[in-house]
Amino acid sequence: MGGLARLEYRGYDSAGIALADKEGLTVLKAVGKLANLDEALSDAAPQDAVAGIGHTRWATHGRPTRRNAHPHTSTDGRFALVHNGIIENADLLRAELRKTGVTFASDTDTEVVVHLIQRAYDHEELLEWDGEVPGCEGETARAAQRLVAALRSVTARLQGTYTLLVLSSEAPGVILAARRSSPLVVGLGEDENFLASDALAFVEHTTRALEIDQDQVALVTGKGVVVIGHDGRVLPLKEYEVDFASDRATKGSWPTFMEKEIHEQPRGVADTLADRMDALGRLALDEVRIPESLLRSIDKIIIVGCGTASYAGQVARYAIEHWCRIPVEVELSSEFRYRDPVVTEKTLIVAISQSGETMDTIQAIRHAQEQGAKVVAVVNTPGSTISRESDAVLLTHAGPEIAVASTKAFTCQVTACFILGLYLAQVRGNKYGDEIVDYMDKLEDVPAKIQEVLNRGENVRHFAHTMKDASSVIYLGRHVGFPVALEGALKLKEICYIHAEGFAAGELKHGPIALVDEGQPVIVIVPTPRRLELHNKVLANIQEVRARGAHTIVIAEDGDHSVDEFADVVFRVPPVPTLYAPLLTVIPLQIFACELAKVKGLDVDQPRNLAKSVTVE
Repeated sequence: MGGLARLEYRGYDSAGIALADKEGLTVLKAVGKLANLDEALSDAAPQDAVAGIGHTRWATHGRPTRRNAHPHTSTDGRFALVHNGIIENADLLRAELRKTGVTFASDTDTEVVVHLIQRAYDHEELLEWDGEVPGCEGETARAAQRLVAALRSVTARLQGTYTLLVLSSEAPGVILAARRSSPLVVGLGEDENFLASDALAFVEHTTRALEIDQDQVALVTGKGVVVIGHDGRVLPLKEYEVDFASDRATKGSWPTFMEKEIHEQPRGVADTLADRMDALGRLALDEVRIPESLLRSIDKIIIVGCGTASYAGQVARYAIEHWCRIPVEVELSSEFRYRDPVVTEKTLIVAISQSGETMDTIQAIRHAQEQGAKVVAVVNTPGSTISRESDAVLLTHAGPEIAVASTKAFTCQVTACFILGLYLAQVRGNKYGDEIVDYMDKLEDVPAKIQEVLNRGENVRHFAHTMKDASSVIYLGRHVGFPVALEGALKLKEICYIHAEGFAAGELKHGPIALVDEGQPVIVIVPTPRRLELHNKVLANIQEVRARGAHTIVIAEDGDHSVDEFADVVFRVPPVPTLYAPLLTVIPLQIFACELAKVKGLDVDQPRNLAKSVTVE
């Protein structure tokens, strides 16, 4: 239950567990958040269970009801199964099973799989697997071997994405797992082992973990782990160390994870910047193992990401094009491969994902690699699918992010992309060495300035209380302020359930100004006065909405008093180079959304209908 609590950010429509003991399987389910399952468990859990599987659900097939909650069980109750992903040929398989007399108890695609496993296990001609089952012998070992064969037989028929965990009364001390394009990590303990979609689930027990690759099966007991390849052979274990302490995955004294993570941004940005320069004063990215000669031949960069990651990519585009003089496109991962993009061997793909398991982004990079492109991953999770399948990895060192609405992921992703942009400028000869050092020195000043903005957060929180009854908010920005406006609007939609739109301020007169009437809140990110032309144009935009009755809230640089007469509310940020401004101007927008959600009595960390990691397309 502790492990499920750490994974609840991935889905919280319903939850359930299956426990195995010598008497058979016990399955308990509850609708809603994990606390409901905890209550059901208080007087129903067997005391001598030796293995268990659990699941917190984000509904894809079937409404969030108890009957659709995982685990799903076979007709005879011998097998229980949980599943992340989508089985795309479930309808065909369901029709086949119904013809054999199977009656379905749920509306899910998952239930199809557990019935197929029962049928395969009982099939006399099942091709046996005879590998070792750690800590088991006799009938239990033979049952586990047969279960491996049954699972391999079934997964060969499945289309789509999945991580499957299977528990059986036939071999109660064994859990089997299989994965295809969905996250799975195995934790190695002392006389206990763990399986999860994220190492967060077991990090308080062990930081030793195993990578499980595509189309592999893992057999796990308390005494050991066996990894089986697609051809049935036992494979060597690929162990790695989880690189964060368990206390970074708890709220500590903070009331919500989102507040904690907002305030962890100075540390996250600083950690992402740490140890990037070598003794000669050059950027040295050990994780980027693409030959420099190839990077010099790149003629286009495409950044792919979803949601907040996409907006981080939009900020990065301004910097990389400015520093490297190379065209940069930013694509939504979900759209990328379906529009037949122009990708060649001279295209560099930058894939941004906090979890490294975002299914749309995984499919985007696979499509690009089929066209010969190289991929650099900007991720927060070593050992994730995107990090393993990319040609190079640039890790953000944000630590675990639990709140569904991303905050520190955004600033750390932007920081990592700045580092990548400067590295490319160095490799391609677009910037001199002393220029790179100067850019990095100024970037290393940013964490302290983020802290300054956080220290001023009380003004933002007070303002949020005045906005409790707002039903729509408009965000405006230009240049790097435009993606900040988009990100600010996304935060408000995600956790406050308020209609919010971000616009490029120059587009105001081309349609969006029709939305402005008396009292309409308009939040404007104002460029530095050092960029006078941009700055004055945004001032003109503020006057335009003000003239139509808008309530104007302005984020402006310290000392920029030209905004005062046009703004009802002003939030100040310290001066930084223009390209670095999003790392500061986004902070008040995060605090505002978080506080407003609290004022409205909403769940800040787990907003309705959302999950943290979207591992299905």
